[in-house]
Amino acid sequence: MKTIFLCGFMGCGKSTVGRRLAALMGCSFTDMDTYIEETEGMSIPDIFAQKGEPYFRDCESKAISELGAEGGVIACGGGAMLREENSAAAKRFGEVIFIDVPFETCYERIAGDENRPIVMSSTKESLEDRYNGRIPVYRKHSTVTVPGGGSPEEIARLCAEIASAR
Repeated sequence: MKTIFLCGFMGCGKSTVGRRLAALMGCSFTDMDTYIEETEGMSIPDIFAQKGEPYFRDCESKAISELGAEGGVIACGGGAMLREENSAAAKRFGEVIFIDVPFETCYERIAGDENRPIVMSSTKESLEDRYNGRIPVYRKHSTVTVPGGGSPEEIARLCAEIASAR
């Protein structure tokens, strides 16, 4: 089975959909942020505070290669597919599916989340600017885009259909 990487903005549902998708496909699920926390032995906020965002982005690159080789469904961090080399590596392992969800929906889900350093250090307006800058990159760096307006089960079924057809 090929690897399926789910990408999209913070709060688009990558982890929620990913768990359901893995169950539908009978494969493993990995949340990349959790994987990085376990590998690094510290929380994402601590990684940002102690080692900086560039270090964290390098951890994401390494995780894509390690997890891609294992297969299954991987929920990427919101910034993982912003690097061209990450997208290229992920595509070598399988599919990169962008879950396209409106900003307001994402914002409702992430506002005040202390485990998201970028959210905690940003205004709503700056997060929306970040969202608007990332959407075209997600589209460019993914193999397919799925609308994220349905229930997690509906989105997972659509992702499973796409992955099975390719």
